[in-house]
Amino acid sequence: MKRIIKIHDSDNVAVAVAGDLHEGDTFEGVTVTETVPQGHKFALQPIGEGESVIKYGYPIGHATTSIGAGQWVHSHNLATSLGPDLEYEYHGGVSDEKLTSADDMPVINGYLRADGNMGIRNELWIVPTVGCVNGVACAIAERVKKECNLLNIDDVRAFTHNYGCSQLGEDHVNTRKALAALAKHPNAGGVLVLGLGCENNAITALREEMGDFDTSRIRFLNAQDIEDEVSAGFEICRELARQMNGDIRRPLPVSMLKIGLKCGGSDGLSGITANPLVGRFSDRLVSWGGTTVLTEVPEMFGAETILMDRAKDKDVFDRMVSLINGFKDYFRSYGQPIYENPSPGNKKGGITTLEEKSLGCVQKGGSSPVVDVLSYAGAVTKYGLNILQAPGNDLVASTALALAGCHMVLFTTGRGTPFGTFVPTLKISTNTPLSIHKSGWIDFNAGEIVAGEPWDSALSRLIDKVLATADGAALCHELNGAKEIAIFKSGVTL
Repeated sequence: MKRIIKIHDSDNVAVAVAGDLHEGDTFEGVTVTETVPQGHKFALQPIGEGESVIKYGYPIGHATTSIGAGQWVHSHNLATSLGPDLEYEYHGGVSDEKLTSADDMPVINGYLRADGNMGIRNELWIVPTVGCVNGVACAIAERVKKECNLLNIDDVRAFTHNYGCSQLGEDHVNTRKALAALAKHPNAGGVLVLGLGCENNAITALREEMGDFDTSRIRFLNAQDIEDEVSAGFEICRELARQMNGDIRRPLPVSMLKIGLKCGGSDGLSGITANPLVGRFSDRLVSWGGTTVLTEVPEMFGAETILMDRAKDKDVFDRMVSLINGFKDYFRSYGQPIYENPSPGNKKGGITTLEEKSLGCVQKGGSSPVVDVLSYAGAVTKYGLNILQAPGNDLVASTALALAGCHMVLFTTGRGTPFGTFVPTLKISTNTPLSIHKSGWIDFNAGEIVAGEPWDSALSRLIDKVLATADGAALCHELNGAKEIAIFKSGVTL
């Protein structure tokens, strides 16, 4: 087992990957001079005050004081070098051709919906248009679970939220777009959209936002219009359940699969094990004609040019520049610092600066060309790697990936989290101790890579896990009942 890794030949730091290092430990002729916690960095050579600290082959900030060879490198002697908006330069498009023949592609057993989309779950959802009817939605869901025949239904869920009224401008639009996308998601075989009747996000406007949809699968009810809204909602759901019990899985091409890419509770191993592994998976799925979606825009700051250089054409490049600068303007509009990242948990796990976090984060996107840039709650329309407008917050970003049409989210973590969004959220640990300590949260351990597992073996394991999940195998958060939505909120509440 490797205890220490130098990620790139040009790096002037190395990382402790298998337990803490102590004074006297050596690596490539360098003697460690103090304790270096697992996931943290130490200097491989003297680094002068103001000089760049290099990791992943890129600067992750500058030394705030002189650092000797073998010294621990962290917040006490390293700071971000990020500054104002950059001038980005387009270097030409890249090819996005598929790399693998159809004969090499696996098959998924999914649900083919009337609009031609695939679902990997057959769930019955109650979607409130406004937070005022959350309690009614939950009461309907509980009655359905108790009284309906659910032979072929994976789950019955009310997706509560606090919005849908007293919102203005973009906030109101975001809520309407998000709920429309939620209601149309193919992982639902039946949906009851439950309104109150006097909210801003009225059912009539929501229906218009949804465009074309299967009217036999999506039904609507205003609670103020009838005497007993729980009984009325229950009867609609019972009809939907009867129809859904006839749905069957059938073999469908893996090219129909859409996967969201997300990290949270990252540590110093995120960019060494789990994120690069997910990047390899992303490239493989894209080669099969499938789709992956990368988000967490503020966690691209400092590594955005890596993605911009992979834009398939000038239009995609320009929209990526607008996306990055638009998020910086968003922070500035509230008088907030742009680079107030990483989180305390990230720092404890070994991540010091936003550049370091971002360089690890973007590895989830692999090496494929970027084919499109999506607005919040915008739907995926192009196969390949897409970039999505959403913040870094775990719940909001994961929900946004699902709203874009992702069937599943691959979520890498070095510290663990129990949550899941409304689609299967596959937790991938960056280190083995986490997978053991939180076996009720973690679905897949990428920490075996540190123990010497070959990349091809780890990728094969991950592919098998994703395909089994797509075929219906439940993940930890599904078994634990942790399935939520979080809508992007930024503006005034009346």
